[in-house]
Amino acid sequence: MPYDGKMLARAREALDQIRADNLAEQQRRIASVYARDPEIEQIDLRLRRQMAELVRLTVSRAPDLNEQLAELKAANLELQAERAERLTGLGLPIDYTDEIVSCPVCRDSGTVDGQPCSCLKKLYNQALTRELSGLLRHGDESFERFDLTLYDDQAPEGGCSPREAMSIIYKSCRKFAESFPEVSANLLFQGGTGLGKTYLSACIARVVADKGCAVCYESAAVALEAFEAQKFARDPETAEAAAARVRRMLDCDLMILDDLGTEMVTSLTTSALYTLINSRLNAGKKMIVSTNCSDEELQKKYTPQICSRIRGEFLRLPFVGRDIRLKK
Repeated sequence: MPYDGKMLARAREALDQIRADNLAEQQRRIASVYARDPEIEQIDLRLRRQMAELVRLTVSRAPDLNEQLAELKAANLELQAERAERLTGLGLPIDYTDEIVSCPVCRDSGTVDGQPCSCLKKLYNQALTRELSGLLRHGDESFERFDLTLYDDQAPEGGCSPREAMSIIYKSCRKFAESFPEVSANLLFQGGTGLGKTYLSACIARVVADKGCAVCYESAAVALEAFEAQKFARDPETAEAAAARVRRMLDCDLMILDDLGTEMVTSLTTSALYTLINSRLNAGKKMIVSTNCSDEELQKKYTPQICSRIRGEFLRLPFVGRDIRLKK
C-alpha cells in the first residue's frame, strides 16, 4: 500500500526510540554485571583485544598464520566459557548482556530485503491510529470495563431484556475485535443516544489497534467534509491535508464512521458517503457504522445504492435500553 510520508517518519522515529531504549537497557545490564563481578569486565576487555588481534593477523600474511589463528580461537573460547560460567554463578543467563533487539526479523533496522519490515508497518499503523482516532483519547475504554448492569434486566412478555440483548451485542463486538482482521462482516450499530455505541466502538478500536492494525475513527460530518475539502478547498495546503485524510480513511484496516445521519445531507455528502463505503467494501476493508437513525430514516436520507450496500454488507446490531448516561 502507499505510505504517508509524515506517518512513515513518525514510525521510524518510534523505531529509533525502541533501539535507543534497548541500547540503554543493555548498557544498564552490563554496568550491573561489572559491579557484581569486576572480573567479567576484565574478560570483556581481553575479548576486545583478541578481536583487534584477529584483525591484525588476517592482514599480516605471517608464515604461521593458521597456527596463530588456532591459538587465538582456543583462547577466545576459553574466555567465553569462563564468562558464561561467571554469569551463571550470578544467576543470570549467558546472553544477559548481549545486544537486545525487539524484532528478530530485521533486528530493529525496519527493513527486510529493502522492504519495510512488519515491525515498521505495525508502528506505521499505530501512528495512523493516533493521528485519526480521537475515539481512543479517553484512555479507559475496554471490554473488561463495559458494564452490562447499566441495562435493565426486565424483559417484556415474549421478549428478552435490554441486558440480554446487549449481552449478545457485547459478545459479537468482542468476537469481531479479537478475530480481526479475519472477520467477514462489517458492523452497523443502530439505536438511540447513550446506549453504548461509541464506547463499544472504542473497545473494538483499542483491541484492533493493539494488534498493529490502522484504525480510523471519524464522525460522519467530519469525514464527509474531508471529501468535499479535497475537491473544493481554495487553499492548496488545506486541499492536500484533506486528500491525505481521505486516503487514510480509504486505506486504513478498520474505518469507524460515527453518528451517520447527523451530517447535513447534500448531493456532495451523499456522493462522498457512497465513495467511502463502496471503495472500502470493494477493497475488502472493514467498517463499523453507527447511527441513531432507524431503517426508515436511513432510506429517506440516502440513496438506494447506499442503503443497499449497508443492508447487504453490514451485520445490524440494534442497541436497546434507556440512556445509560442518565442512569450513571
